[in-house]
Amino acid sequence: MTDPLTLPLSKTTQVYLVGAGPGDAELLTLKAYKVIQKAEVVLYDRLVSEEIMALIPESAEKIYVGKARANHAVEQSQISQLLVDYANQGKKTIRLKGGDPFIFGRGGEELELLAQHNINFEVIPGITAASGCSTYSGIPLTHRDYSQSVRFITGHLKSGHVNLNWKELALDQQTLVFYMGLAGIQEIAEHLIQYGRNPETPVGIIEKGTTQDQKVYVTTLNGIEELVKKEQVSPPTIIIVGEVVALHEKLKWK
Repeated sequence: MTDPLTLPLSKTTQVYLVGAGPGDAELLTLKAYKVIQKAEVVLYDRLVSEEIMALIPESAEKIYVGKARANHAVEQSQISQLLVDYANQGKKTIRLKGGDPFIFGRGGEELELLAQHNINFEVIPGITAASGCSTYSGIPLTHRDYSQSVRFITGHLKSGHVNLNWKELALDQQTLVFYMGLAGIQEIAEHLIQYGRNPETPVGIIEKGTTQDQKVYVTTLNGIEELVKKEQVSPPTIIIVGEVVALHEKLKWK
């Protein structure tokens, strides 16, 4: 059988949009690992772990373009233009993003300018935070007894408000996963309860999921605000709402 790590990269691809996963370097796909090893230029986000950054060749140019709430190192339009500029210089360019670039990663936005300039690109998916963090905390996102569906939701919109279809989100028998929801956690809990979700619905907060610094907090909708303040929870976090969270104690393994 051919070793996938020895196969040559595409000669026509100029930019690779690569999902780095939620933190644990061993969760990288083989393809992502191979591409990172061949990089000449890497534009990376703040959520890419140090272990994954260590895999980038020393010879590669590394450019930090991370975004924190209300603090963008480089504006989105500039990031897209940098990808175009480096591709036109003929350099093997990697856009390295935490999680999966097509799940709340703005991957589509960053590729649009490349498409307009007819620059060949390839997208390598990564394990999204919802999947990685829930698995490493022993919380299944679905379960026949508790949840027949799961929703991935951004807790931070461009407007700065959490403006969602709360009536649908408050329905039972589903798991809700909030990305970037820590700042709006009180508003999220209040709206879910207001629209009918049981105040005692279990909630899990996974901080720095899949890394050596992972912490898992379990509470309920009506207790989440107090817990966040008491424990001084800080991002990056994933928030899971639903009865499946109650399985954490039984299924936790990390």
